[in-house]
Amino acid sequence: MNPLKLVRARPGPAFTVTFDGREIEALPGQTVAAALWASGVTSWRSTRGAGRPRGVFCGIGMCFDCLVVVNDRPNQRACLAPLRPGDVIRTQQGTGHDD
Repeated sequence: MNPLKLVRARPGPAFTVTFDGREIEALPGQTVAAALWASGVTSWRSTRGAGRPRGVFCGIGMCFDCLVVVNDRPNQRACLAPLRPGDVIRTQQGTGHDD
């Protein structure tokens, strides 16, 4: 069942953001993580040492597994970062800086 129908939510019109060059749809109020999950993306960061994939772990901003680059700003927590129309999101490699 569609969760929006379950809670009778009436969000504003969807908009488009870009993730690693791919356009995805987002709804007003969604975080980066929510929009990525809704688009089937579950990993958007690789660890510094081994390059292992990471995505949402805690989902409440306590850990740092969901770091992503938003509009050229590294180390943004995807679970907390609200999306805006036209945002450009990229997979974060390691610390997000030139290591």
